[in-house]
Amino acid sequence: MHKGYKLSFFVFLITVLISCGQNPIKISEEEKINGLSFVASRDTITQRHIEPLKSVYANWVSIMPFGFMNNLNSTKLYYNHPQQWYGERLDGVEQSIEIMHKNNIKVMLKPQIWIRKGEFTGYIEMLSEEDWASFESNYKGMILKFAEVAEQKKVEMFCIGTELNKFVTQRPEFWRSLIASVKKKYTGKITYAENWDKIKSVSFWSELDFIGVDAYFPISDEKTPGSETINSAWKTINSNLKELSDIHQIPVLFTEFGYRSADFAGKEPWNSEKLEGQINQKAQVILLQGLFDNVWSKDWFAGGFLWKWFHDPKNIMKWQENRFSVHGKKAEKVLTSNYEKYSE
Repeated sequence: MHKGYKLSFFVFLITVLISCGQNPIKISEEEKINGLSFVASRDTITQRHIEPLKSVYANWVSIMPFGFMNNLNSTKLYYNHPQQWYGERLDGVEQSIEIMHKNNIKVMLKPQIWIRKGEFTGYIEMLSEEDWASFESNYKGMILKFAEVAEQKKVEMFCIGTELNKFVTQRPEFWRSLIASVKKKYTGKITYAENWDKIKSVSFWSELDFIGVDAYFPISDEKTPGSETINSAWKTINSNLKELSDIHQIPVLFTEFGYRSADFAGKEPWNSEKLEGQINQKAQVILLQGLFDNVWSKDWFAGGFLWKWFHDPKNIMKWQENRFSVHGKKAEKVLTSNYEKYSE
């Protein structure tokens, strides 16, 4: 055989072997997660609270019980406390799951941390090895308790953490151990929700079923962005997301996504500070439609959970005028039409 031919054949063989070992991610339109981030309630969830979810064609919700910390360096973590709202305690979580399943709505159980004064969880950092060990023990206890609930209630997906980048990057061995422990108790799909700008620093994506992204990517500095600006921004974002999906061979999931109905909503979409006035429903509509147009049909993309949905949305409309809720706004029609398009 000619030397050049041998070399070409060898290169071809290696290429075939590599491609055979990497199966492209393929998520069909019928499989898309059309989700809502369901805010915990003070009382029992009833059927009247479920009908609005069904009217926007949601087929998934994330249920989000919280554990509380006093500050970024506190080792203590309080959860399932009698003073917490019913929807954040174990009994309320179980009741919410049951009524969702009764209505054929799938569930991602997503326990999270809230720090007093609203400090960002991505900055949680202990001051000593002893403190890390104590905090990790408490965090693991909370996660495994909710993993047990997820298994008992046949929850379809479980999220092991949300926006904990310093914790994740400084303590990778803890997270690998935690994932192994969760898998011993829970047999469903598992993800982790990382902030949009830190997703490449997570070392354990390949051990999970989804790359969870809280998708508050900056889109535009404009007061009311145009579609061309939005499409251009998503072209770069999609390229990076697909690359990450290809590397780890699992789909991308937007564990949170959404925009405020406010001026400059695409500049810092994560910004949840109180704003006086600045109501801009058009910006919310354009940004939300731009997200659906650019990413929802991608076969490496699993879907996502809109931030956020209140159990009794009519009672929160006034103070949500320039916030994330789409209820009673023009963006609700955008959500409904797109979720209907991708519903089974």
